[in-house]
Amino acid sequence: MTTETTGTADEASLFGPTSQFSAFFDDPRWALAMIRATVLEAAHPQIGAALVDNSTFVAHPWRRLRNTFLSMRRMFGTDPAVREREAARLNRLHARMSGSDSRGRAYDAMDRATRAWVVATLFESAVTMCRLSGQPLDQDTMERMYAEYRAFLAALDGDAAELPEDLGDFWRYFDRVVESELENTEAARVILYRLFDHLPAPALLDGAPTLWAAGRAVAGPLLGAITVASLPEPYRRRAGLPEMPGAPTLMQGAYLAAGLARFLPEGWINAESIIEALSLSPDSDDPRARTITALRARMKRASALLRLLTPLGDTNPDPAPSAATEENRRSAEEFFRRVLDQTGDGHLDWPDLAAMARELSTRLDLDEPEETRLYDAFAAWWRELQAALDTDGDGRVSAEEYATAVPSLAGPALIRVAEILFDATDKDGNGSIDADEYRTLFRTAFHHDLTTTDGAYGRSAFVGDFLSFMAGRRTGTPYDPLLADA
Repeated sequence: MTTETTGTADEASLFGPTSQFSAFFDDPRWALAMIRATVLEAAHPQIGAALVDNSTFVAHPWRRLRNTFLSMRRMFGTDPAVREREAARLNRLHARMSGSDSRGRAYDAMDRATRAWVVATLFESAVTMCRLSGQPLDQDTMERMYAEYRAFLAALDGDAAELPEDLGDFWRYFDRVVESELENTEAARVILYRLFDHLPAPALLDGAPTLWAAGRAVAGPLLGAITVASLPEPYRRRAGLPEMPGAPTLMQGAYLAAGLARFLPEGWINAESIIEALSLSPDSDDPRARTITALRARMKRASALLRLLTPLGDTNPDPAPSAATEENRRSAEEFFRRVLDQTGDGHLDWPDLAAMARELSTRLDLDEPEETRLYDAFAAWWRELQAALDTDGDGRVSAEEYATAVPSLAGPALIRVAEILFDATDKDGNGSIDADEYRTLFRTAFHHDLTTTDGAYGRSAFVGDFLSFMAGRRTGTPYDPLLADA
């Protein structure tokens, strides 16, 4: 392939509904391919270090999935202005991520060669998923798809020079990186052996922990085994990854079974609808959430009836809920784990608050300078927290330090965060948040119990509710899907 993917007259044809990428987007096989690609990304030392230090994929995997989905839709859409704007947003996000790993090696999320590897894993995993599902791509289709991914990289970096122009050269490049650069990083191990086994329930199923845990106990190890078996053999050998007996057969069967979805009527599987449904909170006004909530209530009643009919060793009824439960209060430990520790590493430090700013900026689709104002406000809050809670001076706040201090977090810096967040949400600048602006931030219906008498959400009410959530540790608020839900 000799045609450059940038600056040509037919560049627009590489994006949009006619692209090969779009053809795969609602394909169930794509879920398996994305997991595989993520492991290959995490196995790169620079990417792995950046993920461990900055990513929320452990504590908030469903939120990360939704944001990645939205970003890919924008990047591969037909509108070049939307693509350019999303590329600028991604570049600002990655420019804020740099540091060093546990061995003292520097990483930078804007490193061009590293970003090229991310794109390479997506392309190679798409080709592999087709091969493993018995539908290998022909050469022309493969080259077309490779041009799409090089165009994607060019949209981010300005050119695609870090990826070989010729597809044959790409395979030599890919093999070289796998054999000489990938490692058994902490991030890769977390994805394979911790994330699947401890995957938190999505927001919509958060009220059925027993059912979710039972399903996860079976599916988690299977997903891990399937993913390991699908990885390039040189990397498995170099990283010393154990392979479960029968895993290759299981992996082949999973891809073949997912590939059968091509026989379903068009439109039956819609990735966007599935992800959005999983992201809904159980008390949302969305009809899909109400349907699931009603079904779960029936299951609970059936379970209660079964307990009445079946003799059990312990016949004592459940204790009455405590006053704290009735007031929807969460413990300091739960608040620290679910809200403050966004990266899931057991400590509170700047990457956790940066993750909050990143999620809010993504929800509101902020441009400069509003995005930087929000990040700066969170940075000021981090300095305030660090000064008040970091008693051992190690530069971060442990769960013990937080629980011992039992602080009121509603200091001046947090109030400033709430005020800037209100200004960013109030797009029309009329001093109140209307229904559409509310939905943009919370991605749910406009609940009547959060409105004022004029049908809008005023500054003082907004700031008060935000501070109550962050300092009072209350659950069941619209802020839970923002910062607490997985």
